Amino acid sequence: MRSVAPLASLTAFLAVALADEPVPAPRAPSEFHFARMIYLDQPYGRRNFGGWWRQDFPEAEEYFLPNLQRMTRIAVGEPVQVRLTDENLFEYPWLYATQTGDWDLDDEEIARLRQYLLRGGFLMCDDFWGAEWDVFAETMARLFPDRQMVQMHDDEAMLHVVFSIDEAVQIPGLRYLRNVDNLPPPVWLGIYDDFGRLMVGINYNQDVGDSWEESNTPGYPEPMTAQGYRFGVNYITYAMTH
Repeated sequence: MRSVAPLASLTAFLAVALADEPVPAPRAPSEFHFARMIYLDQPYGRRNFGGWWRQDFPEAEEYFLPNLQRMTRIAVGEPVQVRLTDENLFEYPWLYATQTGDWDLDDEEIARLRQYLLRGGFLMCDDFWGAEWDVFAETMARLFPDRQMVQMHDDEAMLHVVFSIDEAVQIPGLRYLRNVDNLPPPVWLGIYDDFGRLMVGINYNQDVGDSWEESNTPGYPEPMTAQGYRFGVNYITYAMTH
């Protein structure tokens, strides 16, 4: 009859060894989800690939979020895509909208977005250029007819909440790199509530999402990627703490 003593001894040894192993701490529940706004395009710009709201999707989020987790103490969850009429909109303190010179928001969406922002939400508007300003500005006038878009000053709190951003490095899309010297000047604008809180961050003549998506692309300049990541981290941290 074969002895079972060695097996019993091994089992006892493993039990003791495993008992001495440190138990990993449970992961903190997610407190932040990268929420990308879904919207309908302007009639003249509608395309078959699913809409301009998908620009840089999903690579921008996939590259950016691990770095947000690494650079901050924010417990980062899975990214989401949300319509302004979605009942879960108010679960997300930060909302990202790209190609905002091409969106076509109806009256219900405008009303929901206004409510979202006045209740403490934050909107980051990205990747619109030149003449696309007209559509964007008309939408902002409908959203807040009594509030102005103003240029951010050097002492704006958002610019210093994690990183101190004190230089205006333009962040172009990959497609503009060949003509970067002839691009229109970068502009950073904001809309504020009655208490001075930044509600809307506006990146005009900029493409921050592309700097996230192309961060590992050979030939995309490191200073532009670094600046895009700084702005993303600052925008989100500001939204989570104000």
